[in-house]
This record gives sequence, C-alpha cells and structure tokens, in this order.
Amino acid sequence: MTPTLVRRHLPHTAPAPQTDLCARARDWAEIQERMLVPLYEAVYQRLEVGSGTRLLGLDCGSGLALLMAASRGAAVTGVEPSDPELLALAEERLLPDASRPREPADVRLTTADADDLTATDPGGAPYNVITDFHPIGCVAGDAEGLSARLESVAPLAGRGAAVVLVGWGPPERCATSSVLRVATKLADPLRSTGSWRPALRDDLEEVAQRAGLRPDGSGRVACPFGYADAESAVRGLLSTGLFDAAVGATDLAQVDKEVSEALQAHVRGDGTVWMPNVFRYLIARTP
Repeated sequence: MTPTLVRRHLPHTAPAPQTDLCARARDWAEIQERMLVPLYEAVYQRLEVGSGTRLLGLDCGSGLALLMAASRGAAVTGVEPSDPELLALAEERLLPDASRPREPADVRLTTADADDLTATDPGGAPYNVITDFHPIGCVAGDAEGLSARLESVAPLAGRGAAVVLVGWGPPERCATSSVLRVATKLADPLRSTGSWRPALRDDLEEVAQRAGLRPDGSGRVACPFGYADAESAVRGLLSTGLFDAAVGATDLAQVDKEVSEALQAHVRGDGTVWMPNVFRYLIARTP
C-alpha cells in the first residue's frame, strides 16, 4: 500500500480570521472526525474496499477515512483542497515512523488538478473508487464547484468506477440541525453564503448528474455526535468550519456562547452530549 497525499488549491471562503487554524485542525482530528466512522465503514463494506481497490479521496481532511481504507489493503491517494493544517495531520497518520513500522509510504504534496494527479503516479492503474466524504446539504452553496471537480477527476477512474458523495440527512432526523441553525442566525446579513440550510432529498443526485455520473444506489447511516462534555462539543462543532461566517459576522466569544446554549437540550445527566444524526451517501458510476 502506497498512500499519496496531494495538496489541491481551489477557490474557497477563507476561515474567519479569529480562528486558530492549527487548533481547529487538531480539534477536527481528535474530536469531530470520528463521528463519521460508521459512514466510512458502511461505504467501504458495501463497495468491498480491499486489496484490489485503488482509491482517490477528495477532501481527505486529516486522513482518517484514508487510513481506514488503507487498513483494508487499498492503495490510497488523498487530495486536501484548502487546509494545510489538516493535510499535515494526515501525513502524521499515513507516514510510517519508528513506532509504527510498515511498508514505506510515498507522500507527495503538490498543486493538483487532474493532470497533476496523473503526474504523481504516471504508471498507476485507473482509480476504481473515488470518495468525497465531506457532507453537503447543510450550508448554502456547499455543493458549488463539486460537480466540476468530479468531472475533472473522472477521467482518472476506470469505466464504471464508483464515486461516493455524502450529504446530511433530513433535519428531523439530525439533532445537530438545531445547533447548526445558530450559524444562520448569527451570520445574518451574510446568509447568502456559509449559512445553514436544510438538506434536500435530491442534493446528491443533482451533483452527480451535473458531473455526468450515473446514480447507482444509496444508503443512510446513523452517525450520532457524542462528546464527553459541552466544551468538547463546542470545539468539535466549530472545527467543521460551519460556523465561520457566524464568527466573521460577530465574534468567536458570541458564537461559543450561543452554540453552548443551543447544546443544553442535548446534554445528558452525566454531562455528556448526545445528538443522533443520519447521513446519506450516494454511489454513482463513471461513464
């Protein structure tokens, strides 16, 4: 297994200037990312990801999903579009060191469009699985540019390769929706971008069809958000970037206060926080 991480520069909304990017990346890796493990496992099991899989992970973040695929024997390539702090954490996870002896990994960081990805492994076989586990259908405009990105990497995959897209489930089945609405309230008048919106039934299918992909099945996975306490919950949720517009419109202290208040409905008797959620995934196929 040879994991490859690729830095990809795309137009994006910069995080709020008050945010400590290194701390946020660490909070994502240590607190929040694990909430999506049931989703990763369900997708990999359904697609039988294993030693015959060559996987391209878009928006790979700090690399947990890549690590899980690699542990199943897959050859993985990770593309992180805009967050060097997350990419650095992915390196820590995927690169071997003295305490974690394994097959040497080749990690390359470069600007990556479709041509650059080919250049990192010119003799490699086509990818047979492409994933983007970054959930859409929660923030206004969060799917913007995704279809074009999928269309650009599709030629790197074999015919009929699986492309996995992920979205939030219906608000009534996602307890976290009540907390995410705080972002919309505080971000006003920046509601046009970066604010919460309810997921729509065909969000994923529309992205796939615009990219020229053929939908080929879907599923729903329970991914409850559980935290040791309210402070951890606030740190985890803010690490998603979903509150950046709110921080920019007000300040970090105000967002912290209002998110903490919204979480009180989900604090249990022992002080832990528990929010059941459902995420939906779509499997589409390349032409």
